[in-house]
Amino acid sequence: MLGALVCAASWVVVAPVAAQPPGPLQRAHVDVLFIGAHPDDEFQSLAAFGQWIEDDRLRVAVATITRGEGGGNAVGPEEGAPLGLLREKEERRAVGFVGIRDVYYLDKPDFWYTLSAPLTASVWDGPPQRADTLERLVRLIRATTPKVVVTMDPRPFNQHGAHQLAGRLATEAFLRAGDANAFGDQITGEGYRPWQADRLLAQYWDYPGPTGRGCATANLTDPRTGLPLRGVWEGTWSKRYNRTWAQRERDAARVYVSQGFGALPKRIDTPREELGCDWFTVLADGGEPVPPRSNPEPKPLYDEFARWAAGIGMPWLATRAQPDYPANPATTVEQAARKPVVDGKFDEGEYPGTGLRLGYWQGTPCKDENDCSATVHLSRHGDDLYAFFDVTDDVRGTALPSSDCKRHWRTDSVELTVDPRGRSDDTSTTYKLAVLPFTSDDGSCAARDADQHQGPADGVEHASVPRDTGYTVEVRIPVTALPARVDPDAMTVNLLLYDSDTQDKVGKTRLAWSPFGSAQADPYAWGLAELPSYTPPARAQAAPVIPTEAASSCDSFASRWQSRRTGVPLGAGRPPVSCGRPTHDR
Repeated sequence: MLGALVCAASWVVVAPVAAQPPGPLQRAHVDVLFIGAHPDDEFQSLAAFGQWIEDDRLRVAVATITRGEGGGNAVGPEEGAPLGLLREKEERRAVGFVGIRDVYYLDKPDFWYTLSAPLTASVWDGPPQRADTLERLVRLIRATTPKVVVTMDPRPFNQHGAHQLAGRLATEAFLRAGDANAFGDQITGEGYRPWQADRLLAQYWDYPGPTGRGCATANLTDPRTGLPLRGVWEGTWSKRYNRTWAQRERDAARVYVSQGFGALPKRIDTPREELGCDWFTVLADGGEPVPPRSNPEPKPLYDEFARWAAGIGMPWLATRAQPDYPANPATTVEQAARKPVVDGKFDEGEYPGTGLRLGYWQGTPCKDENDCSATVHLSRHGDDLYAFFDVTDDVRGTALPSSDCKRHWRTDSVELTVDPRGRSDDTSTTYKLAVLPFTSDDGSCAARDADQHQGPADGVEHASVPRDTGYTVEVRIPVTALPARVDPDAMTVNLLLYDSDTQDKVGKTRLAWSPFGSAQADPYAWGLAELPSYTPPARAQAAPVIPTEAASSCDSFASRWQSRRTGVPLGAGRPPVSCGRPTHDR
């Protein structure tokens, strides 16, 4: 499998521990290092990691750049740093299910869901942070001396920008850790040696097949890049745990209860011989980038990513990275004959335009229109925008308290997104309003999420009317609440429905007016919403306000104990790392 390349089926070189160069931190050595952005990013590769540990006697460690403070919480009110420490406990327990002992955190701040790697970089390495994420990863590779580095897919589109950036930084760290001139003070002042890992693999979560034990020996190519693709069969039987590795991976995944994974079925019911593989794209081999087997002429792609890929010597990663976006939908936001009353009722003269139907976007498809469907009407009166959602839903989700009006995708909710200028590259310059149509204590509630200033929905009016077969939601948004002056000819919007059908704070189905890609987070896909004969008030562009609270390894007993045992500084930071006065062990 992994340990002996002399076997024809083997595809990862792992040198014996004795072959590593002398250095101060040999006790931190591992054979495989996974680098991800959040706790739980490794979970879809745990079947592979478990096999490497059990069958090949390899040591595997995990590096997690943030503690996921920006994620949801299905088990309690914690957010920010307390949520990060909660998620660290979940991750350490989950990876322990397959025999992983060490998890290194880089203490970088997590924030809301974005599709932008550049925006993520501005948070991880921008003020008040030190611009040292890459430096920390290089230090960690030199400290742990892995032969194989596994990371996330660095390519853009329809995945978290933090996942993209983790893949980019891991790739750069893989290439630079063996260069004595890169972060030379780690060598001259900290006692590390240059270390060149042999192989770099990127997870390919959604590769569709083949299935069965033959997937591990199939000679396949990543259809996006032309690079070699390798699989590790999840149906392999674990003698230690007396179950398939697919089942053990599921057991581990269910530990991430704060992220809703506890709702996953306990048992894998797919017949063993029909189970698939954990898939990995081979980005580098022998310490060098792997050129693709075929390299179609690249098209104009996402420019920033293409420049990065060319800069690290892997321009083929940008091949077909930009999808073929469909034509954006369009509507006209008409002036209402009279000022709408925000009461959750559709009254004559309030919404003169045509209703907009929402289509399936993500999750489990609705059984029928009685299961989940929605029509939305938009209008304008004066300097206010109005929206009326008419939702059909046969099962009500969790009624959260109004004090927990955030992370709206956990239960039934609607969302209205607005890019006032129609030219945003990410949602940090947009307005995104979410409304929960019912709460456990006081009607509906509203909040902004993952936008220019996440938090309270100041200046917004909202109302809902629940009914047995669904609900209505009506909102008023002052254009002066938007983060920039409206361009009446270019403003774009999206209209979204989140359908839960559960009581465990887990969503099931998502619908959107413009349902392409990651519909709530990709302004490129939002629909044109023209405002005819409208002259908006002046409004300066507001700078993004992004949460940067992060849990510290100083506040984690497990992280401090691991640092003493392995010798790797807390957060993989520049030594000496001082925690100041003693902190409470949690």
